[in-house]
Amino acid sequence: MKELHTISTADAPAAIGPYSQAVRVGDFVYTSGQIPLTPGGDFVAGDARAQTEQVFANLRAVLAAAGGSLDHVVKATVFVSDLNDFNVINEVYAEAFGGHRPARSTVQVARLPRDAKVEIELVAVVGN
Repeated sequence: MKELHTISTADAPAAIGPYSQAVRVGDFVYTSGQIPLTPGGDFVAGDARAQTEQVFANLRAVLAAAGGSLDHVVKATVFVSDLNDFNVINEVYAEAFGGHRPARSTVQVARLPRDAKVEIELVAVVGN
């Protein structure tokens, strides 16, 4: 089995439980789900757009710490507390990825940590 490397950066919020911001194994990086917390741990209250923008700021920071970027993402999983916010979340998502189109799943859930409107986790291939 390939060695697991824990990814950690002060440019994204610290894990609020017994998990890592991301784990790299070989060329793959698996991020933990990011909710709209600032790197200092403050919750970004507000609409789905503001929350999703913060989530992507966090994901960019975690991927950078792993040697990657959003261009390296092969799979995204988007969790939303209300599918009525999907269009706004999808607009921010499209802006973040530009022309890159990773595979994606979107799921409405009963509740997210801190009552966030959105949480996103990614799988990326960063290679050497």
